[in-house]
Amino acid sequence: MEQEVRQNPAKSRFELEIDGSLALAEYVLEDGVMTFTHTESPAALQGRGAASKLIHGALLQARAQGLRVRATCSFVVAYLKRHREFADLEI
Repeated sequence: MEQEVRQNPAKSRFELEIDGSLALAEYVLEDGVMTFTHTESPAALQGRGAASKLIHGALLQARAQGLRVRATCSFVVAYLKRHREFADLEI
């Protein structure tokens, strides 16, 4: 899985395409805070780590942009609990 996580600002989401299927993480950006609201991984990608790779890439990009992160999406909440290397981004 060497695909790149890309930000799609026009749709307020991050995307990861694998084998023609699209995983996405939607967000709201306001006052330097990126709030992750929804993560979706199609059935064809489930069990392949696509959602984790997507969120990892999205958090790296948020960090590079100097943003703080809030998670209202349960998947992102769980990811942040397991990956404390991103604790500095959380508000």
